[in-house]
Amino acid sequence: ESTSITPFFFVLFPGVDPTSTIEALGHKLGFTEVNGKLVNISMGQGQETVALNALNKFATMGGWIMLQNIHLMQAWLKQLERALEVVEEFAHDDFRCFLTSEPPGVMQGRLWDLIPEPILQRCIKVSDEAPTDLKSNLRRAYSKFSQESVDACLKPKEFKATLFALCFFHALISGRIKFGAQGWSKKYPFNDG
Repeated sequence: ESTSITPFFFVLFPGVDPTSTIEALGHKLGFTEVNGKLVNISMGQGQETVALNALNKFATMGGWIMLQNIHLMQAWLKQLERALEVVEEFAHDDFRCFLTSEPPGVMQGRLWDLIPEPILQRCIKVSDEAPTDLKSNLRRAYSKFSQESVDACLKPKEFKATLFALCFFHALISGRIKFGAQGWSKKYPFNDG
């Protein structure tokens, strides 16, 4: 679905990080940090110039760029908006841009109050919020492990039991988040990274 002029915009929720998925897909298609065709920049103070230079470089030569946590750089987002407009004119067919941002908090309003609307309109938006019921959480946790990794274990019986316990615990804790921080059910930063 994506093209060189259509970035992906990932809305981040607790326990969800698209980085490993994007890196795995890039590896499969020949875009890795090792061969210089993938760059992952965690946005923060001083990263503005680095990000814009990398954006222009990969738009020209072809490659993937991932700009994480752009919600932290609200003053800079107008420059990013303009840079995305400019690279549309000459973007290489292999160019892809991935943006990530946390959703706004209750006091911050809507997402388009946090991120400029033209950026959101240009992007394919991906929201991967963790499910709230136990069965869906358990399936989601299990999906992170391939049959090959289970088969490769020297002690498959013990591994399967431990894997089930870990996935069940994760599913139970993830499902308890909907009840708020009551007693032992505080949020915990476990993710599949």
